[in-house]
Amino acid sequence: MSGYGYDNIDPESRTDFEFSEASIRQGFIRKVYGILMVQLLVTTGFISLFTFYEPIGTWTRTNPMFFYAVLILSLAMIIALTCCEGVRRKSPTNIICLMVFTTAEGFLLGSATSTFSATSVLLAAAITVAICLALTLFSFQTKFDFTGMGPYLFVALIVFVIFGIVAFFFPILNTFYACLGALLFSFYLVFDTQLLLGGKHKYSISPEEYIFAALSIYLDIINIFLYILQLVDSARN
Repeated sequence: MSGYGYDNIDPESRTDFEFSEASIRQGFIRKVYGILMVQLLVTTGFISLFTFYEPIGTWTRTNPMFFYAVLILSLAMIIALTCCEGVRRKSPTNIICLMVFTTAEGFLLGSATSTFSATSVLLAAAITVAICLALTLFSFQTKFDFTGMGPYLFVALIVFVIFGIVAFFFPILNTFYACLGALLFSFYLVFDTQLLLGGKHKYSISPEEYIFAALSIYLDIINIFLYILQLVDSARN
């Protein structure tokens, strides 16, 4: 008896469909990592400028209104990209918004890292690169599916934010808070990477959401870097 299920599709047609789907997914992955690479290069440029050219960091600290204006711009762009599907999926609007966000975020990160020594920044960057590469390779190779952990990670993020408010009033907790932050966003990096990969995983992200995918992984890496930087600076001092 014939039916409407996938099992009744001609084997040759099924193979062609799976090959086409795999090709689309591979192109999607390349596009996301290409965009991510540009984002990280822009951010690295800003951090290097602020780290090795002290006057610009001093200027930023003496002109806080400019810093807050850039912060508001950054928040506006991230809200637009995460909450507005029309903005996120419409080209070239999505690319323009992402680049504006990346530039603003690079400036903010540069301002933040200018208060740390160059040695701490370089060491934190090297550790972050090693961790992110290891986690990405792990995400590609592991048979464990992390894509179903979204709700648990979200709850962990809420608890982490609440703990951060408490740690603000008790500086003795700062090191522990930074450890938790680095660990939490390491899990998020694995989660977002597996959503990107799709395939055998339970959940995946649509190839149309290449901007959202790049933004998610970028934020994971940036957060890991910031918490590692706090830990490195704390250890050195």
